[in-house]
Amino acid sequence: MPILPESASELHRYRDVAESFGIDAERYDRARPTYPADLVQRIVAASPGRDVLDVGIGTGISGRLFQAAGCTVLGVEVDERMAEFVRRAGIEVEVSKFEDWDPAGRTFDAVIAAQAWHWVDPIAGAAKAARVLRPGGVFAAFWNVHLPEPDAAEAFGEITHRLAPELPQFYRRGMGHDRTFSAYRDKTEQGLRAAGHAFGEPETWLFDWDTTYTRDGWLDVVPTHGGFAQLPPERTAELLAALGAAIDELGGSIEVHFTTVAVTAKMTATRFPSSPVRGEPEDPSAE
Repeated sequence: MPILPESASELHRYRDVAESFGIDAERYDRARPTYPADLVQRIVAASPGRDVLDVGIGTGISGRLFQAAGCTVLGVEVDERMAEFVRRAGIEVEVSKFEDWDPAGRTFDAVIAAQAWHWVDPIAGAAKAARVLRPGGVFAAFWNVHLPEPDAAEAFGEITHRLAPELPQFYRRGMGHDRTFSAYRDKTEQGLRAAGHAFGEPETWLFDWDTTYTRDGWLDVVPTHGGFAQLPPERTAELLAALGAAIDELGGSIEVHFTTVAVTAKMTATRFPSSPVRGEPEDPSAE
C-alpha cells in the first residue's frame, strides 16, 4: 500500500500518517513556514469575537499567531507529543481527533485549521465546526502550498520519483499551484455545503509570498512533510543526500514561491444540537 493515497479526499483515512508528525516536534516547529499576517488579521476582523479553536494545532505555529493578535486560543490535537510542545508555549490543548472531541458546551468565534483540515473527515468535521461556532462565527482552513524555482522543482521531482516513489510527487516544471491545492479546497467546500444551511457560501482567499532556502534549511523542512516519517532511515538519508547535492548544483540555495490558500465560511444559522449522529449534520431550522 502506498504511504499516501492518490486522492486528497481520502487523506483523513490515513491516520498513521496524520499522527506521525510528532516524531520530531522540535524540527516541525523550527522548519515549517509561518502564515501571512494579512491572513490572521482578516480572519480576526471577520470574527465576532476573539475566542479561537485551532483544529490540529500541531506545534502551535498558527495558534501563536492568533494569540499574538489578541485571541484566546484552544487547540485540539491528536498527537500528545505535539500537544505537549504547544502547552510549553502557553496555549491550552486537548488531545483528541476533532471528529471525536467533546466541546463540553463550549463555543467559539472562529474555528481554524492550519495545514490540518485534510486529515479531518470533511463531513463530520464541518458538522462539528458548525456545532461549536457562535452565530456569525468564521470557519477558516488554510494551507501553505509551495513550489520551488523551476530547475529545483524538476530536480526534486526526479529524485523523489526515483528514490521514494510512494511519496507524493509534488514537483514538476510548470506545475500550477491550483492543481496542488484544488483538491483540498474542493473537499473542504463540499463538507461545508453538506452542513446544510449552517454556513454561507464558502470563499477562497489567496496570499502569495516568496522566500529563500539555504541547502540546510531545505533539508530541515523536507522530513516534516507527510509520509517522510514512515520511510526507513537509510532511505531518508539517501533522499536527503540527493536533494542536498541538487541544491549544491543550483548554487547552494533555492527560491520557493508560496501560496497560502484559505477556505472560509461564515456561520449563518443557530448552532446545531449538541449530539447529532456523527457525520450527519441536522437541519438547524429544526431547533
